[in-house]
Amino acid sequence: MSRIIGGTRKGRRLRAPAGRLTRPTGARVRQSFFDLLAGRTNGCRFLDLFAGAGGVGIEAFSRGASRVVLVDHARGAIAAIRRNLSGLDEARGVVEVRRADFRSALAQLSDARMHFDVVFVDPPYTAEYEAILDRVVASGVLAPEAIVIVERFHKRTLPERIGMLGRFRDVRIGDHCLSLYRPWRAAAVEGSEN
Repeated sequence: MSRIIGGTRKGRRLRAPAGRLTRPTGARVRQSFFDLLAGRTNGCRFLDLFAGAGGVGIEAFSRGASRVVLVDHARGAIAAIRRNLSGLDEARGVVEVRRADFRSALAQLSDARMHFDVVFVDPPYTAEYEAILDRVVASGVLAPEAIVIVERFHKRTLPERIGMLGRFRDVRIGDHCLSLYRPWRAAAVEGSEN
């Protein structure tokens, strides 16, 4: 069982759904994830498209995100998210759970004119990452200075550019890798500063 590692709910236990269909993001990867955001979580609008048990999004809430949307299509994952949110009365109105595949969720969020500052993409490792990121861009849900963070198996390579997104950083954590993308012009500027 994992726990929230930072913020107001630090130490709170997080339960994963039974079975092997969901691969929860481990504490070490979550710590690196939030270190990379360098304090940008506070007040941000956060979208997790493949939320699993919701650990990353609930961590974002704990660290001050003003809006968190957790998306997953699996019934067991949604049940785990709801269990992990039970008793967090302060999450009402901040954390929203949607049972849908990522395509439907992006269309719904786009129709609702919702925009996000941080988007986390951690699909099954066999997924077509490029197609998913293309869909994220096309949906129009990205805020102008949004960061898209992709968790992937370290041997799975991703291109530097995907549509209007440019990768500005890769961080390997064991067998995992976090790839950070921004709208291309912002990525080019940020990349030149590093």
